[in-house]
Amino acid sequence: MKKKTLFLFVFVLAIGMILSACGESGKGGGDSSSDSGDGGSDGGETMTNLTMGTGSVGGVYYPLGGEMANLWTDNIDVDGFDVSSVESGASVENIAKIQSGDFQLGIAQNTTMINATEGTGEFEGKEMDNVGVIGSLYPEALQVVTLDSTGIESIEDLKGKRVAIGPPGGATREAAELVLSAYGIEEGDYEAYEEGFGDAKSKLQNGTIDASFAVVGVPSSTTDELAAATGEVNFLDIEGEALKEVTENSQYEAYTVEPGTYEWQDEPVQTVTAMALLVASKDQVSEDLAYKITKTLYEKAGDMTIAQAKLITEDSALTGAKDLPLHPGAEKYFKEAGIIE
Repeated sequence: MKKKTLFLFVFVLAIGMILSACGESGKGGGDSSSDSGDGGSDGGETMTNLTMGTGSVGGVYYPLGGEMANLWTDNIDVDGFDVSSVESGASVENIAKIQSGDFQLGIAQNTTMINATEGTGEFEGKEMDNVGVIGSLYPEALQVVTLDSTGIESIEDLKGKRVAIGPPGGATREAAELVLSAYGIEEGDYEAYEEGFGDAKSKLQNGTIDASFAVVGVPSSTTDELAAATGEVNFLDIEGEALKEVTENSQYEAYTVEPGTYEWQDEPVQTVTAMALLVASKDQVSEDLAYKITKTLYEKAGDMTIAQAKLITEDSALTGAKDLPLHPGAEKYFKEAGIIE
């Protein structure tokens, strides 16, 4: 009888200890979640070690991403906070990987984010409800570039030519196909090269391709480098009925790259424009951390050296993004700054 009583006592005590340990584990998990996100959500999914998708080497997204990552890590004091800026296929890939949880931050064109929100274009039939806008960065222009030596004088001349249309998953690819189609040039009518900006520049320079499309912030250092190396850069205009078709069937707007944008540029270039945005995960980036990221970006953008940094201002923080879903942390900052009500 005593043995049975002793056995039951030990058994009950063991069960009690296990239940107690589980309870403590639950409490610890909750604390860990709060600490890792520095005021993050109760879901325990927020992170402080973030990965940011940028674009291809040779474009603006890639170096800008590196400078923004340094700006944040130098100015945001949060336990375990770090941002790794990585090369990617740009807009489409960045948004998709934020939705899937592979990236927590990304740079994307507003036209691509509109498609993601509406479930159109590359995102048809897909739900992208975990991606929120941090804010607008700078205007981008679609540059269609060739060299005088190719003899190409207009976009119509690209039929049958070797054309870099940008990597898969980027806004350049979508824009290039849209513009070519407006000129009656469809897939198969030209030899497509899926090159990033840097590789496209090299292939133009050595004669491997005849022309290149790139949605970039202007002036673009890669275009400057091409001009310095060849002395014969030629921009192709998007104009007339083709321009009208592009603007009426997309979120792009007509835009003129004024003479002097590049020191060697004498003539205006008619093209289309969109805005570059910073976007973030609503689940993995807490409201508090997103607030700090937004505040640091707009109040300390002048600390960055890249040319486009001077265009990152509170005055244009929501240009091209007013109808898009904001990250709660960005919304908090914009209300505090009086940018939105």
